[in-house]
Amino acid sequence: MSQVALIRCNSYDLEEVRIAVRRGLDLLGGAGRFATQGRKVLLKPNLLVGEAPEKCVNTHHAVFRAVVELFLETGALLSYGDSPAFGSTSFAAKRCGIQDAAHDLNIPEADFKTGIDVFFEKGVQNKKFTVAKAVTDNDVVISLPKLKTHAFEKFTGAVKNQFGCIPGVRKGEYHIKLPDAEQFARMLVDLNGLVNPALYIMDGIMAMEGNGPRGGKPRRMNLLILSADPIALDATVCRLLGLDPEYVPTITAGAAAGYGTHAESGIELLGDDPARFKAPDFDINRAPLAVYRTKGIMRFINNRLVPRPVINGEACIACGVCVTMCPTVPKSVDWPGEERTGPPVHNYKTCIRCYCCQEVCPEAAISLRPPVVRRLIGRL
Repeated sequence: MSQVALIRCNSYDLEEVRIAVRRGLDLLGGAGRFATQGRKVLLKPNLLVGEAPEKCVNTHHAVFRAVVELFLETGALLSYGDSPAFGSTSFAAKRCGIQDAAHDLNIPEADFKTGIDVFFEKGVQNKKFTVAKAVTDNDVVISLPKLKTHAFEKFTGAVKNQFGCIPGVRKGEYHIKLPDAEQFARMLVDLNGLVNPALYIMDGIMAMEGNGPRGGKPRRMNLLILSADPIALDATVCRLLGLDPEYVPTITAGAAAGYGTHAESGIELLGDDPARFKAPDFDINRAPLAVYRTKGIMRFINNRLVPRPVINGEACIACGVCVTMCPTVPKSVDWPGEERTGPPVHNYKTCIRCYCCQEVCPEAAISLRPPVVRRLIGRL
């Protein structure tokens, strides 16, 4: 049985968070089960971009601080970091408060800039990765994901959090190579197997629903979720949100690869009553996955069926982040002219539906819209 601890925590008050994290760790065997004296431990929060804590884009600094304090008690040597989708680790960590917490506790920032080529024999689809040097420099990884929606994979959870172990612009290369959401999910599962976190502690005290993982709305869930099984953790959270785990490709691919279980019968829930956390009205896409195919007649069909990113011209500030982050060559979202004063424009004939533009838009000006044909089919 895989164990998942559900711990109620009503605020980001540090003492309350500290008590909640300790309780969750104790239910799983204590911090000493995952880190010991002298071991080098990397803490991997979700640092998508530099945003203030109240935006709920990143792992909250109070959760990070509480985890650091409790694992320092084991005598482990801690460091932290992530490779944001946009900007530097230092900037993202500073904006969300994690840098200050790390400085107060004398925890250094790990190297997420230098890439190290690693061969992963157990990989099902991907057997070679370029990962941040921080991963290879440490003995143990503890993953600190944020509970958020995600346009491409439906849900940003325990498995998806390790994508930040790919340094810098290399993350965009995977979207080009693997534009199919199922293939991309299998890559994430292989990467998770390589990084192999010993423990996952998800911040769901304030989650993000809707247009995540950056432009959605904060949603109070009052929940911390801890597990050594990322598949069981993600599946449990999906059930709380009324989302069938079978519709989340990282969960099904992870279970198929043997990295955990998503079956309710194979998961032992510890801590608080899960009924206290159920959110059937949580704004998340509960439909089966719409897989985008990129070749031949299937591309023609999918261009008319798979949701496309659409820019709200009134909300757009013409910052150009979406243009910068688009991984296709030539760009599938670009300026309509040389002056660059108006909103960028999408070319849906070349767009691979990776939703990188939607993911990083600082004004939440990009949302997903089903094409007309799909909307008509939905009415039948």
